Amino acid sequence: MPIDRPYRRTCRQFVDGGYTEGGRGQYMVHPKFAQAPEHYVRAFLLLLKDVQELFDYIEPADVNLSCYSYRIHALLLRSCVEVEANCKAILKENGYTKASDMTMDDYKKINTTHRLSSYQVKIPNWTGRKETRSPFLGWATGGSLPWYQAYNTTKHDRHAEFEEATFEHLLDACCGVLVILSAQFETNDFSPGNTLLAVDSRNDGMESGIGGYFRVKFPNDWLQEFRYEFDWHKLQNESDPFQTIDYSKIA
Repeated sequence: MPIDRPYRRTCRQFVDGGYTEGGRGQYMVHPKFAQAPEHYVRAFLLLLKDVQELFDYIEPADVNLSCYSYRIHALLLRSCVEVEANCKAILKENGYTKASDMTMDDYKKINTTHRLSSYQVKIPNWTGRKETRSPFLGWATGGSLPWYQAYNTTKHDRHAEFEEATFEHLLDACCGVLVILSAQFETNDFSPGNTLLAVDSRNDGMESGIGGYFRVKFPNDWLQEFRYEFDWHKLQNESDPFQTIDYSKIA
């Protein structure tokens, strides 16, 4: 049976294959869907602004993916901190608790509930063939995330591991932030004028993501029993129209 009410901080495909068509995405702006979502989006928008500024000095191109620098390293750290912050928010607001600090083993549970490994992000104005990034693809087969490993190694021993702070790892980390935001809020940036009704005329199978710079391909491989099927007009007047995900049952 499809899911008859939305989960907290969880954007999913509906049974007909759509996401927000016909105003169905209004559940994402309900005050009980997420705590302070604009806080997380604003952090990404500031990060995106700085990454775009970096493009003034490093051309988005295949040949530059191995570049590394102090500026790239700083942005890599910021990106991964935002990924961690979003992961913790998803887990905590769905009732997941842990006596010790959360780790990547906890964060990987979110791939099961949000299909992070199925997202693709396209970087515009790219020279070469590697403009489309899948930052969480490693989780599809139970593997690790090279950009997150680079974050950890350079954070703990920058002198020895500095060359891991590459342009490629930064881009994947930044795209990772966008993916995890998209998996919660689709393209909603929580600005005063956002109505979730924007029309994108480009026919590339992607949508303009939060921030309006990168393009995002949302998963279309949700199994029918895990897709949404609810009438938000009926649910929205309930005191709490959302349910939580039991992450303790997810390996």
